[in-house]
Amino acid sequence: MNFFRAMLQVNAMQTIHIGLIGDFNPDVTAHRAIPRALTLAAEAEECEAKPVWLATDKIRVGDREQFAQFDGLWCVPASPYAGMDGALWAIRFARESNLPFLGTCGGFQHALIEFARNVAGLPDADHAESKPEAAAKLIAPLACSLVEQNGEVRLQDGSFVRALCGCETLTETYHCRYGLNPAFRQKIERDGLRFVGFDVTGEARMFELQGHPFFIGTLFQPERSALNEETHPLIRAFTQACARAHPVQAV
Repeated sequence: MNFFRAMLQVNAMQTIHIGLIGDFNPDVTAHRAIPRALTLAAEAEECEAKPVWLATDKIRVGDREQFAQFDGLWCVPASPYAGMDGALWAIRFARESNLPFLGTCGGFQHALIEFARNVAGLPDADHAESKPEAAAKLIAPLACSLVEQNGEVRLQDGSFVRALCGCETLTETYHCRYGLNPAFRQKIERDGLRFVGFDVTGEARMFELQGHPFFIGTLFQPERSALNEETHPLIRAFTQACARAHPVQAV
């Protein structure tokens, strides 16, 4: 009896497919951590996660069918990307299709660029690292580098992410030198993208998109929790959202 019950559980186990927008590099700590972070989160939800790396210079701009197999997209750290236009197109697809999306570090930065260009009326918004001559440097050098730095993130009361995390503050690890240019914050928020996590000085470190099932970005790298075999609440919530996007099939 136990054998047949186990077989039914295996047959019914849900598999979620997640596209990782980024150019895999085994020397990048976050890239090594992400598959394990997804595995831990999926195990907590009693499902299986299958990540697939999507090299940014191979993403076909304008082609929506290339994402048909995925239950969620995660734009990962280590920018500049080989194909910035490809990364931005994938982010746009997730936003417009209500597909669960998580952007960490470089993913946070590029999700802001995509939103600024296509929603907030800033077609020239760009990244100071990849285009230092840009007129609208939406992503600009941080006042203090956050490469391999830990910091407290204060979650805004009433936000979706605070409800997901179940706490007022997080302590997170960064590996970045660039973040949101504060001069553009009000214009971005006017169109529905809400900044909901801040450092101790009030600088934006997280966002969520209102009206979207799950569209969240973090300047920090929550995936690094997997290096300690810990399941981060944001990654677990992302996995849950992906599972809802692709319900398990009856057997």
